[in-house]
Amino acid sequence: MPELEHRFVRTNGIRMHYVEAGSGPLVILCHGFPESWYSWRHQIPALAQAGFHVVAPDMRGYGQTDRPEAVEAYDIFQLTGDIVGLVNALNEKPAVIVGHDWGAWITPYAALFRPDLFRAVGLLSVPFFPRAIVSPSEWEQQKYPGKIFYQAMFRSPGAESIFEADVRTSLLGALYSASGDAAPGERWNPVIDPSASPREPSLPRKLPPWLTEQDLDFFTAEFKRTGFRGGLNYYRNVDRNWALTPFLDGAKLLQPTIFIAGDKDAVIEFWDEEFKALATNVPDLRKKAVLSGVGHWTQQERPSEVNDLLIEFLKGL
Repeated sequence: MPELEHRFVRTNGIRMHYVEAGSGPLVILCHGFPESWYSWRHQIPALAQAGFHVVAPDMRGYGQTDRPEAVEAYDIFQLTGDIVGLVNALNEKPAVIVGHDWGAWITPYAALFRPDLFRAVGLLSVPFFPRAIVSPSEWEQQKYPGKIFYQAMFRSPGAESIFEADVRTSLLGALYSASGDAAPGERWNPVIDPSASPREPSLPRKLPPWLTEQDLDFFTAEFKRTGFRGGLNYYRNVDRNWALTPFLDGAKLLQPTIFIAGDKDAVIEFWDEEFKALATNVPDLRKKAVLSGVGHWTQQERPSEVNDLLIEFLKGL
């Protein structure tokens, strides 16, 4: 298998860590919350072996990449600017950009802002949707009146302390409850009823087959060192991102695109309208794959299926 190389680059005023393998057309893999480059551990060697130069950064605020203090340092212009600087430093443009979770939120913005640098797009879990007529926090209140959408909790001051009280348990609870392996009563509910009793995190009696003790050790060590503030600051900028981008009103994602998600992913339930409208909002949608029995951690839960889909898409460009 291709050897993984760890490297650093100066981009957009920060020092960014990334892992790379292979040679050929450039593919950038952007992870989500609460993850790291390691979330792509199964894709990096497979895509490299298929003939691509694969680069998976620790996104701003994560892993060995810098973690600026200011909340505003995590707005959409800074997050996309980091990836633009990375591609320019690698000097292998244009690139294909693939994202999961928050990475799949950042990826379309990068493609919209710099179509000259990003020739094709892969979205895992989170569908592309055009800029809404209301801010994200207003959308939450309209969709779930009287309830608390999970992102509101993540934005709240001091949310870090909840995750950092027991890092390993927090990560295991998130990875298990949002996966396709969680039993119906243990599944992650993205909407909180403030009148209901608090629920303890759902923890498995044994790890799901796609997650090893070593995987959990890696994620735990990273977040014990970095904390969760950087990742949570992405959520604290959602209304700011909306306010900064009125020029994207009505914009569609025009690059060739693949979308992959699991049929047990809560994201395609609460963004169901956007999921259904993908082909309208992404005119060159090459494939919309929904994997049976898969939850939110798409590329970790079903690595071989995701690898096959990505390689087929990449080779068809």
